[in-house]
Amino acid sequence: MIRLVLLVVTAVLAGCAAPDQPKQQNVPARTAGTTESPAVERAKIHTELGVSYYQNGQLGVALEELHTAVNADRSYAPAYDALALVYMELKEDAQAEANFRQSLKMNPNSSETRNNYGLFLCQRGREKEGLRQLLDALKNPLYQTPDVAYKNAGVCARKLGDNKAAEGYFQRAVKLNPNQAQAWFGLAEVAYARDDWPAAKEYLGRYAALVENPGPEGLWLGARIEHRLGDRTALANYGMQLQRRFPSSRETKAYLDGRFE
Repeated sequence: MIRLVLLVVTAVLAGCAAPDQPKQQNVPARTAGTTESPAVERAKIHTELGVSYYQNGQLGVALEELHTAVNADRSYAPAYDALALVYMELKEDAQAEANFRQSLKMNPNSSETRNNYGLFLCQRGREKEGLRQLLDALKNPLYQTPDVAYKNAGVCARKLGDNKAAEGYFQRAVKLNPNQAQAWFGLAEVAYARDDWPAAKEYLGRYAALVENPGPEGLWLGARIEHRLGDRTALANYGMQLQRRFPSSRETKAYLDGRFE
């Protein structure tokens, strides 16, 4: 999960197995007696607008608003973080990284930016660098959502092939936040990888209880677990859901072909 925290508005981009939830635009009115300069106020408002457009998938308009924010105050770090997220979504990696670095230059103690940058690096095949950023994010005792960074660290560690470390990170995430759905999914994957089918089923059940509509990855993991446990009825149920909801997915094709590994 990518998390961007502004001074007044919070924006969350969901993880891969959960659908994006656009949030209502929330731009505060100017407060009487504020100590912020007009430039900072302008940067903040345009950043909040940019984040709202980003959440709603209007990336072009989001870029316009965020560039307006940067031009209003070139020292306003959240604007660079938001720009990085938009460029990340657009797969313009050089621009994304440049803006992450600029944001951290302005505010090196931002755990939110380090989490976002760390996930970006992990997704771009630079797992060791990404993991360092995620662990640096966790050094800040004031970080409000450490479960997010722990979850992302678990995903990153899995990509490095270190399931033991990944399990530890996922466990920390769900201990801090039992509603951290993607961490439960990660635990299910790790348990499946070590052939602990009952534990994998339990963890996947915790994940499914938190996610309204599991994606093909979740359904396919469930099917493979039930295949290993020998529950043909549960396996058929997962297969039916895959065929009905995701008929063209590679997971459905693998199910129909009987390729459970």
